[in-house]
Amino acid sequence: MKRRYFGTDGVRGRVGELPITPELVMKLGWAAGRTLAAADGVKRNERPGVLIGKDTRISGYLLEAALEAGLSAAGVDVYLCGPLPT
Repeated sequence: MKRRYFGTDGVRGRVGELPITPELVMKLGWAAGRTLAAADGVKRNERPGVLIGKDTRISGYLLEAALEAGLSAAGVDVYLCGPLPT
């Protein structure tokens, strides 16, 4: 069975319940990071960078850490901006 996580407005759901788990967010970060690193315009031996912002919900801290871990594991420099207006 093929799973589909993305809808027209992104991945939605309650944090801690499938599909919004730290494990999935980390895997999404890794996949996005690998895609960025392989993109045209990224020079060899150059690490792409990503800014991460979040809202003020407590769950943002959990998801931020998971996303940062996945992106970093894929070779992306991550810059945490903290809570930002949405």
